[in-house]
Amino acid sequence: MYNKIAMIKPQTLKGFRDFLPEEARKRQFVINTLKQVFESYGFEPLETPALEYEEILLGKYGREGDKLMYRFEDNGKRKVALRYDQTVPLARVVAQYQNQLPMPFKRYQIQNVWRAENTQKGRFREFLQCDADIVGSSSVLSDLEILACINTAMKNLGFQGFSILVNSRKVFDMFGANKKIISILDKEDKIGKDKVLGLLSEVMESDQKAEEFYSNIKNLQPKNIPDRLKEILEKSDELNLFPAFFLARGLDYYTDLIFEVKIPKYKGGSVCGGGRYDNLIGMFAGKQVPAVGFAFGFDRLIEAMEQNKLFPANLQTTKVLVTIFPSGSEELKEKSIDCSLLLRSSGVSTELYLDENAKMEKQLKYADQKGIPYVIIIGPEEASKNLVTLRNMKTSEQKIISLDEALSVV
Repeated sequence: MYNKIAMIKPQTLKGFRDFLPEEARKRQFVINTLKQVFESYGFEPLETPALEYEEILLGKYGREGDKLMYRFEDNGKRKVALRYDQTVPLARVVAQYQNQLPMPFKRYQIQNVWRAENTQKGRFREFLQCDADIVGSSSVLSDLEILACINTAMKNLGFQGFSILVNSRKVFDMFGANKKIISILDKEDKIGKDKVLGLLSEVMESDQKAEEFYSNIKNLQPKNIPDRLKEILEKSDELNLFPAFFLARGLDYYTDLIFEVKIPKYKGGSVCGGGRYDNLIGMFAGKQVPAVGFAFGFDRLIEAMEQNKLFPANLQTTKVLVTIFPSGSEELKEKSIDCSLLLRSSGVSTELYLDENAKMEKQLKYADQKGIPYVIIIGPEEASKNLVTLRNMKTSEQKIISLDEALSVV
């Protein structure tokens, strides 16, 4: 007799996801591409804990951010919170290790963040963020370096015709716009000019004032553009920059440059955003520390790449499946094992089929299911001549050749 095992329903938490190999490979392809670009610009990797003290994160994202933050007491009765973004942890790191870090400090960070969102299409409670920031430089060159890095990353991922929309918080300051007015202007691309004017009229209590205010910002003349933004926009042609004087971004901590990346015909919103935030790190460091940076919306980036068919046709990293000849001798099995070891030592990603009793048809089907492009078969005939059969899974072509020749093909 044995005890019955209670059946547990296999399921993920709402707002959390599994990524099976096909999807995980796409994500890894994008991550590897971004890492290569970031490091080519001199950015270094940084990792921070999933949990921070609650006081580190609380109050840095506005009322809505505090509401969406995962907060709880740990077993030691400490008030802690899950990482909400990667910018505030960066600020904490810079303040905590300021005597150990070179300035300017250029870092990239690719880690998960958590938010208690109402789950809907495109909104998850755990998701990946890809950030890059320059801390400790107030030069306009650092702003341009960030924009150039984004431009290169988008091109290396295969995007064409994308736009980096740029603005400055100084534009709103010039016209005395308060937070309520700024938030209305920022909605123009979603709700349209007429609704924006209607909302502005309510706040300003005058249709004429609203019209004049809207027109003054919308049609800002080059001579009135803040000097720093004007210098940035001079690089428009080479960096795909476009002025967007209503662009505000949601977070309160931006102090000057703000930007978003839009892709034509992609309806999911911007795939990247950021700006200059010169006051945030000072909350931890006790002095002003200038900073500028951005975050890619990773899920949107994946979605936009799929929509634009930018992923390589076969992302399978395993190049060869070495089969085990069914009902073969111990010597044949050893030859298959030795073959797989030789291929791996030569830098070829190789999988050895692990069921020595499986029929060859099943082994070939396995390779086909996984998208492995080549299969090596070593039977009695091949072994006697110290050769292998190399099968191209796409064309079904087979040829008996030496292992060295097989290695040159794969």
